[in-house]
Amino acid sequence: MKSVYQHTKKYIIGIALGITIMLFVRATESDSYFEISKNLEVFTTLFKELTTYYVDPIQPGKLVKTGIDAMLEELDPYTTYITEEDIEDYRFQTTGKYGGIGSTVRIKDDYLAISEPYENSPITKAGMKAGDLILEIDGRSTKGREMEDLSKFLKGSPGTQIKLKVRDAFTGAESVKTITREEINVSSVPYAGMVGQNNEFAYVRLTQFTERCGSMVRSALDSLKKANPGTKGVILDLRYNPGGLLDEAVNVCGLFINGNQLVVSTKGKAAEWDKEHRTMGSPWDEKIPLTVLTNRNSASASEIVAGTMQDLDRGVVIGQRTFGKGLVQATRSLLFNAKLKVTTAKYYTPSGRCIQALDYSHRNEDGSVGEIPDSIKTKFKTKGGRTVMDGGGIDPDVKTNSRESLRIISTLINKSYSFDYATEYVKAHPSIASSKDFKLSDKDFDDCVNWLEGKDYSYKTKREESLVQCKETALKENYFEGVKKDFESLQKSLAHDKKQDLIKNKKEIMQLLQSEIVPRYYFQKGRLQNQIRDDDEVLEAINLLSNQSKYDALLKENKKAGEQFTRFFV
Repeated sequence: MKSVYQHTKKYIIGIALGITIMLFVRATESDSYFEISKNLEVFTTLFKELTTYYVDPIQPGKLVKTGIDAMLEELDPYTTYITEEDIEDYRFQTTGKYGGIGSTVRIKDDYLAISEPYENSPITKAGMKAGDLILEIDGRSTKGREMEDLSKFLKGSPGTQIKLKVRDAFTGAESVKTITREEINVSSVPYAGMVGQNNEFAYVRLTQFTERCGSMVRSALDSLKKANPGTKGVILDLRYNPGGLLDEAVNVCGLFINGNQLVVSTKGKAAEWDKEHRTMGSPWDEKIPLTVLTNRNSASASEIVAGTMQDLDRGVVIGQRTFGKGLVQATRSLLFNAKLKVTTAKYYTPSGRCIQALDYSHRNEDGSVGEIPDSIKTKFKTKGGRTVMDGGGIDPDVKTNSRESLRIISTLINKSYSFDYATEYVKAHPSIASSKDFKLSDKDFDDCVNWLEGKDYSYKTKREESLVQCKETALKENYFEGVKKDFESLQKSLAHDKKQDLIKNKKEIMQLLQSEIVPRYYFQKGRLQNQIRDDDEVLEAINLLSNQSKYDALLKENKKAGEQFTRFFV
């Protein structure tokens, strides 16, 4: 017991020192110092008593992490504790690199399945493909395990080996494969190509702001322009981009605006976080027409780029309102190779607006936070005099309808029917047309409908869910018997025909199936190339870039308002 106690005591002291380092930065007054010291003493004493007297064995690391996570939940969702075990995931978020087998995975039939292998990855070199089941990892069964645990089993240092017991998706045969892990580099620019009727516009998809992503975007644009000297415009796709490194957001902006231009300023509690971030070097092209695609999943660094292009009237933002994350995080090193990612500041676009949508500094009684109300939002002016608002993300200049996920689509995905049908399709088709040209035929769709025959892909529509809620209320208030016949009649009229649902949503279902099938042949790059062909926002951008007068009208300069804006520029 004594040795366990001594070890635990050292652990507690280490944790206490780590917390002290975090908190002392803020403790500038004696009252704050006393509160910190008192609560650290309480924490240490409580933890010691638990470890000494609790009836069952305690896992110190797990218990402390639970406590830290609960403490940080009182702040904002971006202030997080990163343990030594989670450093690999953190490294991937900032660099796009990790040690592993090179594939996305999913749970299927209670086992782990290969979902989308990366091109030239250890998995593809071993002859594995999407749909194959991983039954065991180094002798440990994957059945019924959590995805988080399985992911950790697959990752590891490059050069180390891992043994996988797999079941082939086509033949059902089981075998053991020894795979050597490699450093997997997931590019932040998975696809770049030319679009438009005459391939006159450069399209670049940027999925995350990782290290050197600005250079990747420049390189992609250089290659496209070299192969297509008549390039007339650029479409920068930031949809579903959660953000990343602030410096890289500045670098991406620097591709389209001159050097020493203010992109973003940050303001925090400590003076050291009050900074201005400006572009450096020469732009790739500061005059070429530019469109930026956004949706509600475009956040943080994505919003900096979209907001800067909008504030400077440098490009037209197309899509839906962005997420609304106007907070900046920095990482602080702790003891035992852990890290704290802590919110240190808010950021402001060149016009001076902060686009933070939620107010985490003031919580409701239930712990929830509210959106910034429209009544207190402030108007700002772009360089050309257009009105933009703070507190709620970046509103696009050209709004498109958001594509809400259809219930039938969600059901086909969640029950793996679209994934399984793709496996059957690939099994029957050794090759397909190019990723750019591939399209399922009406016969293929009919085959899929027949394949789904007898499978349970039923779901409740929103109307049916509302009806069920009405019934529950009627039962609780004891008046259901009086309306029972009316209820049953309405329920029958609202009931949906599963097969008719498939036919009704044929276009969306075919797009879903194509997105599952194409990467089996052409990987992620092929899937993206196939998807943009029928992409509403991409088509909107092409139409706008093809109409110079309409493009110019959206960015029309207002000299008087522009003079008011000069304090933000050099």
